[in-house]
Amino acid sequence: MNRNTRRARAIAIAQAKPDSKLVAIRYLVLAASASAAIIALLMARAF
Repeated sequence: MNRNTRRARAIAIAQAKPDSKLVAIRYLVLAASASAAIIALLMARAF
């Protein structure tokens, strides 16, 4: 692999956009974990 090929590959990786499905799943997991933490906190205060 020559220098230009490595450089082109590095530029392509740097400019790659994140997959929209992956971003959506990440936010969904974050929201679910935040909701679980809030529910656990409310249950701990109720009892």
